[in-house]
Amino acid sequence: MNISSLSFSSPFFLAPLAGYTDSAFRRIAHEWGSACGITEMVSAEGLARGSDKTEDLLIRYPGEERLAVQLFAPDADPVRRCLDTLMKHSPQMIDFNCGCPVNKVVKTGAGSALMKTPEKIHEIVSFLKQNTDVPVSVKFRLGWDSGSINYLEFADACVSAGADMVTLHARTRAQGYSGNADWTCIRRLKEKLKDTDVKVFASGDILSAQAACDCLRETGCDGVMFARGAIGNPFIFTQTGKLLQGEVFTVTLEERIATALRHLEYMCALYGKETGCRDMRKHAIGYVRGLRGASKVKEAISHAASEDDYRRAFDMLEA
Repeated sequence: MNISSLSFSSPFFLAPLAGYTDSAFRRIAHEWGSACGITEMVSAEGLARGSDKTEDLLIRYPGEERLAVQLFAPDADPVRRCLDTLMKHSPQMIDFNCGCPVNKVVKTGAGSALMKTPEKIHEIVSFLKQNTDVPVSVKFRLGWDSGSINYLEFADACVSAGADMVTLHARTRAQGYSGNADWTCIRRLKEKLKDTDVKVFASGDILSAQAACDCLRETGCDGVMFARGAIGNPFIFTQTGKLLQGEVFTVTLEERIATALRHLEYMCALYGKETGCRDMRKHAIGYVRGLRGASKVKEAISHAASEDDYRRAFDMLEA
């Protein structure tokens, strides 16, 4: 699959997830078949002001050839001011967030608040296309609420400004992550853009390989973004690729534990052992979800402070 000048090995991407998609998670997802991992939301204002903490979100893992960065801002001004700093990191794709429903983001006018002002995203995408030579994508929702569904018009604003890809999370901002994603809207968006080169990705309720395959077939979309479904479950990328070929791929307990420990290793290399072990807890719970003995393992994980603690916790899993 191609997005503008970039070629990807599959249509399965790791979605940007605040607090999750650091270089360690992107690395482990890539090892299991993610064709592209997008950074956590990066504040354009933070970059513009020289925030080291913000710039740290752009750290690559060893061998990460393609850095796909998701920016957020309420308008084009901080995007203009941060561009020099951003481009020093040589991103291969820039994604712009118009979908985050979190109050502290939308109250600034960023995230899904931009669904109210399509003219602003037109200005942002136009600026990025005129001042960079990398593909630009936009992630957005159905609208602000059920009374203001405007995703097709919003897509028009993105595409007319030169966007190379759009991702639709098929819920409104008011829904947050509740209710069901309306995949029929993804199908309508793909139908609208079928005669263009713009790639349409789906987001929302894609929590399993089966769901991903169903979404691709039902909507005709070009690719899927795995978000919550990939937390503690990077295997979902391989499973989806195999399922599309009519095969079922089952992860062994040994593979699951080995992957979790490798993920922990990457976390410690990125943050140091103390922080890495602490921050790994939110991922580790996902690795053991649904397994026999998971409840006692989760309890042990909640206090894990070293690699040995994690090994002892995983040893409690029952085959």
